[in-house]
Amino acid sequence: MSSNSNYDTRSIKFRLWAYFAAFGLGIVALIWFLQIFFLNYSYEEMKIGEVTRVATSISNSYERNDKNLTTSIQELSIINDFYVMMESQNGILLFSPEQETRLPIQIYLDQTSKLKNLLNTSDETDVSFRMNTGLEDYQTLAYGRRITGKDGNTANLYIFSPLYPVTSTINILKNQLFYVTIVTITLAAILSVYFANRISRPIKSLTRTAKEMGKGNYDVKFEGNSYSEINNLADSLNTAAFELGLADNRLKDMIANVSHDLKTPLTMIRSYAEMIRDLSGDIPKKRNNHLQVIIDETDRLNRLVSDMATVSAMQTHKTTLDRKKFNLGAAISSIVSSYDILVEQDNYNFKFYCPKECFAYGDEDKIKQVASNLINNAVKYCGKDKTVIINIKRSGNKYRVEISDHGPGIKSEELPHVWDRYYKTSSNYVRPTEGTGLGLSIVKGILTLHHADFGVNSKVDKGTTFWFELPYVKKERNREEGRQKGIPMDPASIEEIK
Repeated sequence: MSSNSNYDTRSIKFRLWAYFAAFGLGIVALIWFLQIFFLNYSYEEMKIGEVTRVATSISNSYERNDKNLTTSIQELSIINDFYVMMESQNGILLFSPEQETRLPIQIYLDQTSKLKNLLNTSDETDVSFRMNTGLEDYQTLAYGRRITGKDGNTANLYIFSPLYPVTSTINILKNQLFYVTIVTITLAAILSVYFANRISRPIKSLTRTAKEMGKGNYDVKFEGNSYSEINNLADSLNTAAFELGLADNRLKDMIANVSHDLKTPLTMIRSYAEMIRDLSGDIPKKRNNHLQVIIDETDRLNRLVSDMATVSAMQTHKTTLDRKKFNLGAAISSIVSSYDILVEQDNYNFKFYCPKECFAYGDEDKIKQVASNLINNAVKYCGKDKTVIINIKRSGNKYRVEISDHGPGIKSEELPHVWDRYYKTSSNYVRPTEGTGLGLSIVKGILTLHHADFGVNSKVDKGTTFWFELPYVKKERNREEGRQKGIPMDPASIEEIK
């Protein structure tokens, strides 16, 4: 059956209606069982209990030789609607219906001899049986008990309790329960439809909105306005829609930027290849210059593809770290050395400060990539003095690496976005960019994998400082000395200075 059908048996609306209906019918069936079937079986037991209680009360009065015995019997018989007789062992009536100013009932009197015989032949002090009244379904409980007074005289007590009121009671209950059943089922049906619509309506609204979001409209608004669970779901979907909208915008921006970054070097390669073919093929100097441009643009494409692959691997959690103890100072020094050509050709000034012993814990190659990207970023925005400062210093139980420049700085409102892919600040940079727009995004991803603290501080026209921190590791002089001191030679050798 289609899920859009109003009679979808798997829908919340239908199942709530079915549950309410089943609950209503179950309650009515239980009432019918308890009031009709159970009453038939329990009524006689209840009557026997009442008769036994009255007989015990009369027996206690007789044993005490109560002067008000007759009055007590009259009251008990009237209150409980019993027919009571009492006679001595000699057959003398001590109490009879005539004394109650009521007409004697012959059918009861005829059963006293039967009760008397049962008492004489039974070892029990009381006996009982059902007796017919001559009318179908109208029976009477006949009860007899032998009682003894203080003077030792015994008497027989006979009590007759009609059982037939249960039939009329059941008939009354049947009529009442018929109407109760109709009302209960009707109310259950109405309530089930009401609650089913009340609960399913916001879910249907969320479903329609989700379909709109599935078509690419991320500006939709999910409305709950009902139960807490549905409101929480609506809030979660609104958050998801917002994040998907941001992701979609980032994806579009990335595609546009990647397309542009790919188009520029490809155009350059094609143009210079055509120039070599048509113009400079026979002129070695021009040909070599043109070939160098092609090589440079090819390298730029390689860097772009490599950076995109790195970002993709980190986003899909496929990047793994090879963490170990390494010389942080030597690692970053090797990166700084790669910029010597800028010192020689363009008069750049690199200032590198590092402690004598500088061992940290992390993935050395990935940290080198972080340092390279941050230094390259500082080179682009270093300002007129072309100075880049790299400073490594102890900060508690960690090493703090700072890469600073004296460039134009970054506006405060732009600082949270500098880690985004392809984000360009409004500041101008000194030398033409050779980056891919993914450098800081890669830095963020690598440091996040390391669970490292990192950030950026900047003041407009004063410069910018990017920083990150790695756990400090105590240097061991040699492995033999380490063994003698009981110092392990694995990542557990990290010493956190507190």
